[in-house]
Amino acid sequence: MSKNKQEPALSRRHFLLGSLAAGTVAALPAEGQTPATDSTSAKRQDRTYWLQKVELVSEPVLKALKEGALRRKMPVEAAPGQAQARAIGTHLEALGRLLSGLAPWLELEPSAAEDPHETALRKRYRDYALAGITSALDPASADYMHFGESSQTLVDSAFLALALLRAPRQLLQKLDAATLQRLTEALITQRKVQPPFNNWLLFAAMNEALLMTLHQPWDRMRVDYALREHQSWYLGDGTYGDGPHFHFDFYNSFVIQPYLLQLIDTLGDQSPSWSSIRTPVHQRAQRYAAIQERLIAPDGSYPAIGRSITYRCGAFHLLADAARRNILPETLTPPQVRGALTAVMQRTLEPPGTFSPEGWLQIGLAGHQPGLGETYISTGSLYLVSAAWLPLGLAPSDPFWSAAPQPWTSQIIWSGKNANADHAHDD
Repeated sequence: MSKNKQEPALSRRHFLLGSLAAGTVAALPAEGQTPATDSTSAKRQDRTYWLQKVELVSEPVLKALKEGALRRKMPVEAAPGQAQARAIGTHLEALGRLLSGLAPWLELEPSAAEDPHETALRKRYRDYALAGITSALDPASADYMHFGESSQTLVDSAFLALALLRAPRQLLQKLDAATLQRLTEALITQRKVQPPFNNWLLFAAMNEALLMTLHQPWDRMRVDYALREHQSWYLGDGTYGDGPHFHFDFYNSFVIQPYLLQLIDTLGDQSPSWSSIRTPVHQRAQRYAAIQERLIAPDGSYPAIGRSITYRCGAFHLLADAARRNILPETLTPPQVRGALTAVMQRTLEPPGTFSPEGWLQIGLAGHQPGLGETYISTGSLYLVSAAWLPLGLAPSDPFWSAAPQPWTSQIIWSGKNANADHAHDD
């Protein structure tokens, strides 16, 4: 779909009518340029732009969930011959992945100075999300999601668990008793899925972390196994193997490091051996965040390498999470990361063909490129793009949003300006 075909749909949405129709979104800066010189203007431009993308991507999914119509409305695009198999879990993928990125923003309480359109959008999406989670767990609902019926549901029950742990007050604690009981049963059902010897161990561990949070019996061994194996798979310079071997892809960011950070947050105090790895987990995340920022070219592109590249800007899950947590390395400033992530969103969410005529994400990295999708990729998978939005959980007054824009590392270097050399961390 061309960009022009998207615009009428956008104009019907309340947030865009209020904030974005005014034309506040800046064009992608030229190399070595910052997108604006006034900090207040830059804050409004960037945050407004991010929220535009939140609404563009999320509205079809969340509105359909609210209506109990996700299964009926969402297409199942998949590799040839895979649509039927993917249909078992793709709707849970869309729910869990989308909410895992939106959760910190849904959790955020608005300030008196917040744009009222943002406040209204958040309130609406909180309502949609709670309705969607409730129907996903209700066997009588048309949108009931069949936990445990395919191996893929282990992955995406864990993304839903991650979302609930990231928004405990606005999502988890607002579920009714019947839904919480169904959630517990769904997580236990996932134990029959045996995870392969790779990052999937973290999905099993995340489900146990949520069970512990729900004050339900939980399996310490699944958590311990995941944490111990990943420590043994650490290769150096901020990078873990996806299993015993190095894979040149974005899985350190898609899953491994954000999941380790959340598991240590939730469970670190449950065992001395787990609390002992808190510092190295954070230090490795900081180093990998520095690497990720340097991968973003002056125009917002990045290496299209490794599997699952169709998760688009979700490739920077870890960088976004480090910014949200205020654990960026000393070599990076929040506005550098804000600018780099904004550029990545522009490169991955604006090309023609990114969305279907009905507004659903389509397989691709820079438009509609179905050949880039592996056999496990389907429409619901693509909503991991939301991981790039994690810093929206920071208030507009936070330096991530309020500081004056600065060029990110590749912009500095490729514009010919002086910069400090980068070195590996042999920890």
